[in-house]
Amino acid sequence: MFRFEDPIYLWLLVLIPILALVRFVTFRSRKKKLRKFGDPKLLRELMPDVSRFRPSVKFWILQAALALLIVMLARPQMGTKISHEKRTGIETIIALDISNSMRAEDIVPSRLDRSKMMVENLVDHFTNDKIGLIVFAGDAFIQLPITSDYVSAKMFLSSIDPSMIATQGTDIAAAINMAANSFTQEEGIGKAIIVITDGEDHEGGALEAAEAAKKKGMRVYVLGVGSANGAPIPIPGTGDYMKDNTGNTVMSALNEEMCKQLAAAGGGVYIHVENNSAAQQQLDNELDKLSKKETSTTVYSDYDEQFQAFGILALLLLIIEICIFDRRNPLLRRISLFKKESATGAVRLLMILFAFHCSLFTATAQTDRQYIRQGNKQFETGDFANAEVSYRKALEKNPRNPQAAYNLGNALMAQKKDSAAVAQFESAAKLETNPLRKYQSFHNMGVICQQHKMYGEAIEAYKNALRLNPNDDETRYNLVLCKHQQQKQNQNQQNQQNQQQKQDQQKKDDKQDQQKQQQDQQKKQDQQKQQQEQKPQMSKENAEQLLNAAIQNEKQTQERMKKAQQQPQRRSIEKNW
Repeated sequence: MFRFEDPIYLWLLVLIPILALVRFVTFRSRKKKLRKFGDPKLLRELMPDVSRFRPSVKFWILQAALALLIVMLARPQMGTKISHEKRTGIETIIALDISNSMRAEDIVPSRLDRSKMMVENLVDHFTNDKIGLIVFAGDAFIQLPITSDYVSAKMFLSSIDPSMIATQGTDIAAAINMAANSFTQEEGIGKAIIVITDGEDHEGGALEAAEAAKKKGMRVYVLGVGSANGAPIPIPGTGDYMKDNTGNTVMSALNEEMCKQLAAAGGGVYIHVENNSAAQQQLDNELDKLSKKETSTTVYSDYDEQFQAFGILALLLLIIEICIFDRRNPLLRRISLFKKESATGAVRLLMILFAFHCSLFTATAQTDRQYIRQGNKQFETGDFANAEVSYRKALEKNPRNPQAAYNLGNALMAQKKDSAAVAQFESAAKLETNPLRKYQSFHNMGVICQQHKMYGEAIEAYKNALRLNPNDDETRYNLVLCKHQQQKQNQNQQNQQNQQQKQDQQKKDDKQDQQKQQQDQQKKQDQQKQQQEQKPQMSKENAEQLLNAAIQNEKQTQERMKKAQQQPQRRSIEKNW
């Protein structure tokens, strides 16, 4: 398959017929001027060294060289290039806790920022090793598949934030299980799972997951981030701290005992991360103990550059053109490359230098459009993770490319990274100037918000999309559906509020009835007391009967109170840090 990477430069080929036309007009004018001097046959005899064909040959050679240089600028590509690299190292999967508790600042600057710094330093120490990145909170997902691309690893690391995962909490077991299934199938190579967390495991099952990973030949290392004394969890942008369901400030502390048990179950080592570099050095030493093996890495590129052949042909044509003189010189007795044509020789040298410059430029240039096309091909094959990498590289080349931002949002959306996808669609909508493309960003934002039952935000996104493309029936249908669902949601909320009010009123009425019963009971007891005072000669049997009646009434009252208090209550306790 043949193509041009930058076909816009092919428009320069229009210069070829224009220059040919100019030469034709000039040649006709020159012939007319020569005829004024005399008969053409006589003039040819007077100028025996002048060639009739050499200037034309030289001209068309220069035209061909110019055409080849223009084709070089368009970057011809063909086929698929495959290269194999052999590396000796280990495989490492880093599972990074990004729950809200990692925002705590008992480790400077914060637990999460300190963890990201450690991972970045670890990547700097890697040379031939492979690395993967998993982030987890209440859920876990792969942020970067295992790779030797350290630039992409750092790029993905910088974008990590707790807002990436909507389900908060800490599920360490899910992260370890996902990491255990993310390694390559190579045998005999050291495989390490590095869990960076504060140890607040809300789901359980982490020890079993670590033991299962150990049985598969993997080592689980645990980096405990935080202090045993604990620290409050700041809420970004508010200056306040997170509170639990009772209104008390949450104090997140490092569960060091659980971290140690987890490392022991996984056959690794527990390392406490503090405000120094001791943990980093200890981790590097432990990873150096793992067995290293030479592995072959296959690197694919969609198309192989073919500009070299065109460049060589252009240089050969320029050299041939220089060696051909305008005058006949059969015995090459007076070879002079620049005599009587120094100006054209200088032009030819400039063209040669230009050809070398084009070769260097086309060999090294990597544009954002190329990364976008690469990501599109990966996206079409369902390789959404690598497509995300390509789109992020395109944004790194050109942060203001709306197509890269929009495509990155689609890749994130396909991986269920909805919060990050919405952020990319918002960025694309701000950068995009084409109304139809801008409408697609708003439409996708509405779809994500609708899936999460955020009907108000979805309605606003769909309205923005319809303002840009009023003829889209799908968006109009989704807008009407969201309005209906929002109305139904509001009705359910209103019904719940009414039901809660009824329950509160019922409790209030039951309380009033209870108070009234207690008052009636008190009156009866007062009356009985008065009767006892009026009849001091009451018999023992009568006194016992009155006492039993009072006890029976008290039991009945207590039973009614219990029934009144036994109302169905729904209580949900959930840790979102």
